[in-house]
Amino acid sequence: ARNLVDLFFVGQYVLAALMTPSFAAGAITGEKERKTYELLLATPLRPSAIVAGKLIASLTHLAVLVFSSLPIVMLCLPLGGVSFYEVLAAYLGLIVSVIAFGMISVACSSYFHRTAAALVVSYLLILPFALGGVFLWRTLSDMGQFRLVLTVSVVPALGAGVVIALFANTCRRLLYPPDVGSEGKEVVDLEQEAREAVGLVIQRDQFPDRLFAPARRDSLLPDGANPVYDKEIRSEIFSQGTLMLRVVIQVSMLVAIPLMAGCLYIWPKYAPWYVSYVLLFNMLVGPVFSAGTVTSERERQTLDLLLTTPITPWQILWGKLIAGLRVSSVLTTFLVWPLLLACLMVSAYWTNIPAVGGYLAIVLLSCVTTAVIALFCSVLFHKTSISLMTAYLVIIVLFCAPLAARFFAEGFFPDHEATPHVVRAGLTSPFAATFAIPLDVEIAAETASPAVEGDWPLVANFGVFTVGLNLALLSSMIWLFNVRWRVSQ
Repeated sequence: ARNLVDLFFVGQYVLAALMTPSFAAGAITGEKERKTYELLLATPLRPSAIVAGKLIASLTHLAVLVFSSLPIVMLCLPLGGVSFYEVLAAYLGLIVSVIAFGMISVACSSYFHRTAAALVVSYLLILPFALGGVFLWRTLSDMGQFRLVLTVSVVPALGAGVVIALFANTCRRLLYPPDVGSEGKEVVDLEQEAREAVGLVIQRDQFPDRLFAPARRDSLLPDGANPVYDKEIRSEIFSQGTLMLRVVIQVSMLVAIPLMAGCLYIWPKYAPWYVSYVLLFNMLVGPVFSAGTVTSERERQTLDLLLTTPITPWQILWGKLIAGLRVSSVLTTFLVWPLLLACLMVSAYWTNIPAVGGYLAIVLLSCVTTAVIALFCSVLFHKTSISLMTAYLVIIVLFCAPLAARFFAEGFFPDHEATPHVVRAGLTSPFAATFAIPLDVEIAAETASPAVEGDWPLVANFGVFTVGLNLALLSSMIWLFNVRWRVSQ
């Protein structure tokens, strides 16, 4: 019963961490996008009432998710292995986490003009808390009393501290808004931003920053260049400054440092876990730079003008695709270089070069897949927010659903005849492919995990499926652009 209860709670916790920003990250940016932000600030409502109302309204829908597993969990109690108080403590920790995640998302929403930017920053700020929560819950599974005390004392205190601090900061930002007078669009001077930035500073005209954020063009476009690509990469993605990009880089590096030290250098047998973190980062960041490339044209009512230009549908598509893919892949590559460095510094990797090559291939295929799926959703839908959430939903189903099905099948029905078929269905997941790559005996001598034993057919099937999916989506988008009325509607 304990394993079943842990499965439900960990699943709910991960779903809450993924769904909370989708409801709360657009609380204030939605007002800015609808150009009602200044009207809201001009009302007699206090900033505290606005923030509290936005937070409560965005989290009300998640109450259904939080309590949806209650009947199933109650049915597990008579089986033994878990106490009623542990269940109550778990629900308390889940509720506190949802409120804290919601407050983080609302606070991010006050700093950005676009919902997509607020959403990705919210995801990355919530990511360390979500990973830490899942790790502690699973690690302390055999220490029920200690986990109970920790959940009812430390977790509420930390959650209350985060909520109070961010609530006060957001209220202060609404009381003295820096973006009034520009319809919620804070005018960003890139040179002034670089002088006043705290921490990481991006110099868009220097290497390696120009790889993902090239400076704005101050000369004529050369002959033969793709104007769509040039516009997207130089002016569109970072038109509201580089705050979002700086936060993404710093948070991802901060989380990667302990994972890199533990999984790549101290215990090399856990290298697939670090690669999984890189894939998770790309899952969160990749769709942001592509999901709004076409919907933003619709929202600005410039898509019909774009379709009447002599630019071919293929030029439009590859310009928008490569621009978003370039940014997301470079940001993801920043997390890959520690793996390449480990190949030089740790002798255990010298006999595992094929495995490292497989990891790199999986990461690159995942970068392309997230960008293509996001662009396809942007072609189909009219609003960026809907396109982005649909892209996240599709990616989560493709990448994560096979893992949950495999965990359930192998944990509760290991000898069932359908279990091998469930394992083979993981060909859609880069995480399953990562753990299916075999490691050398020097690393694998201490463990007998699936990653050690290896399953090259699953890795090959993942590659074939991913390439086929991307080609099918690209062909569909080209057809939609050729039949132009289907895109413009």
